[in-house]
Amino acid sequence: MTQAVPQDPAALYGRATPRIDGPAKVTGAARYASDEPVGHPAHACLVTSAIARGRVAGFDLADAQRVPGVLDILTHENVGDALKSSPPGPDGKESTTTLESDRIWHDGQIIAVVVAESFEAARDAARRVVVRYHSETPAGSFDDEGVTEEASKPDSGENPARGDITRGFADAAVQVDAQYATPTQHHNPIELFTTTCVWEGERLTVYEPSQFMHGVKAQLAKQLGIEPRNVRAISRVVGGAFGSKGGGGGRTVWIAIAARRLGRPVKLVASRSQGFTIHTYRAETRHRVRLGATRDGRLTALSHDGQEIGSRPSKYRVGGVDVTARMYASPNIATSTTIVHADRNTPGYMRAPPETPYMFALESAMDELAVALAMDPIELRRVNDTQTDPVSGRPFSSRSLMQCYDAAAARFGWSRRNPAPASMRDGDWMVGYGCATACYPSNVGAGAARLALDATGKASVAIATHEIGTVAATVVAITAARALGIGIADVAVAVGDSDLPAVVVAGGSNNAATAALAVAQACEMVRARLAEAAVAAPDGPLHFADPATLQLAGGALVGPGNRREALADALKRVGGRVEVYAEHVPPGLPPTALRTVEGGESVMRRGTGRDDVTAFAFGAHLAEVRVHRWTREIRVPRSVSAFAAGTIVNPLAAHSQLMGGAIWGISAALHEETELDPRAARYVNDSLEGYLVPVNADVPSVEVIIVPEQDTRVNELGIKGVGELGIVGMNAAIANAVFHATGKRIRELPIRIEDLL
Repeated sequence: MTQAVPQDPAALYGRATPRIDGPAKVTGAARYASDEPVGHPAHACLVTSAIARGRVAGFDLADAQRVPGVLDILTHENVGDALKSSPPGPDGKESTTTLESDRIWHDGQIIAVVVAESFEAARDAARRVVVRYHSETPAGSFDDEGVTEEASKPDSGENPARGDITRGFADAAVQVDAQYATPTQHHNPIELFTTTCVWEGERLTVYEPSQFMHGVKAQLAKQLGIEPRNVRAISRVVGGAFGSKGGGGGRTVWIAIAARRLGRPVKLVASRSQGFTIHTYRAETRHRVRLGATRDGRLTALSHDGQEIGSRPSKYRVGGVDVTARMYASPNIATSTTIVHADRNTPGYMRAPPETPYMFALESAMDELAVALAMDPIELRRVNDTQTDPVSGRPFSSRSLMQCYDAAAARFGWSRRNPAPASMRDGDWMVGYGCATACYPSNVGAGAARLALDATGKASVAIATHEIGTVAATVVAITAARALGIGIADVAVAVGDSDLPAVVVAGGSNNAATAALAVAQACEMVRARLAEAAVAAPDGPLHFADPATLQLAGGALVGPGNRREALADALKRVGGRVEVYAEHVPPGLPPTALRTVEGGESVMRRGTGRDDVTAFAFGAHLAEVRVHRWTREIRVPRSVSAFAAGTIVNPLAAHSQLMGGAIWGISAALHEETELDPRAARYVNDSLEGYLVPVNADVPSVEVIIVPEQDTRVNELGIKGVGELGIVGMNAAIANAVFHATGKRIRELPIRIEDLL
């Protein structure tokens, strides 16, 4: 029986709540994938390619095999047909291979797996594996000879377009035509990429940090040619992911094969350096943005052409023009995306994958247009604000963008800004103010939950959602506790296991909405069952009441006039315990969506692909930048960001997520870049020593404002999600502030001292 979820989100959410897994994490009790105790494990170490293009001509394993404790060395020459299908890319389609053949697609590709009695022996032996190559000259980036280009379109159809962009741009009184670039960046979560595989007869258990339990399960079953029911994936907590752990990657199946060959568990903990090449990353991008406007700032044309680096075989695209085309009112829009195939590992999803690079280009161009118009950049955005999606013509489910700008500007002191570039000084420091829009589509997926409530007032919830640091388990606990009228401490939550009810990948900021809707539906089923039993009982205080009016609150079933029955008594009428299984499939998705998720494919109702509305969360970043007059040292002493994201499940956690995103946006503007040796197509700063990220001194003041917003159209609980919203646009706000401080426009990230000399 399908029940509606509660219609009053305010009764459930909006109160600051400490995360329920906090004590376990800070005391070391939390069990990450590589912490799982397994009996007598062997240890694996990867051998990765030293060239970026060519073939493996052969191996000399003799020296490696002489290392005491070595048990097995897997190469393409000896694994036979153990692999039934290659691991797919992040889009579920073709990607680079590993031990499937002698082909080398990129530097750092997995080409062998050494297994030994100890990690030290495996590492020593891996370093002794001698590989002979037939090497070819690689092409690693946009301008290298040998790359190939391919026009790319979204799976849903064409790149967004409307009107006549040529005429709209030609007729504009003011024009901007500029090119922008963002670098390769890597996720670098604190928890490394690890895999432990254990076979018990025909059944495989894999412990691996993952954002999609049922995805790992289905992918492994297909690759090994076994039934999905014989695979179990477990990931109780994840030490950071940011998109990098959305799929199993190329390593997982080989650890499973190694464990089956040996007949004992095998554990792999890849190195930090290997994490740069054995998984995905944020693709390097280039953009051309053309804006045309009237003298009063109204856009007449918006054109955005993006280029992205990809691997040779993969067609994976970020394709952020689907977002930028919808940001501002324009009668004429044209967009395109081109994939540049190079000798690189396949890129993938990284926090706000399309929005972070593509909005940098658009928001930088908007700032350039404001300068050309001699117009305040916030006012330019106000003039072009719209409550209607300019591409589809559908209304936004809600759009509080200018409320965010107004709240942030008041707090920041934007009115003190002198509009002239290079006009504000504080001693030897040149001071600049910059702003940019934040946005993220509001997605929601299919999910299921199992819930039990007993006579002691204790509840247990089981759902295969993913605790990747975004307090997903706490969202589940809050939803269940407040819908059932019990304390959060009285809810036990089980997550991170493919044996639990399925839920889509924890990505696209859908996790809170998807999990909460499934759990809320389960709670409503419990409430309805108790209510029906209570009103049917002639000896009860709620006899003949309308069951729809009864609510669970304060440990009781409560009706009109404050008539109530203790929860324990209400449960006695249904046998002392009630257990339900609920499935929630958002309107607009096929009824079979959850079966698809159980089969390992994520199905989401995307904010930009709906038939009724376009659904986004919005925000505004304002940043102060200081550039030293003589040294050109760049500092960001303060930023203020305001966000409107519908129902906020837990303000404490939302504030943390949004602040973390804003800091990462500062990092993207000034710090992060994975450097590539153009001759070898090899990453050269593949460590946390060489890959720069901000420290406390780099972000002395990051303020976050949450603007109240109710959205009755985005989903039944009004939840939009905040995990990826905070990072979007901050890189442009910093770049725009650098221009305001110095008068020098930097269109390529990251901005470094040498760019301003």
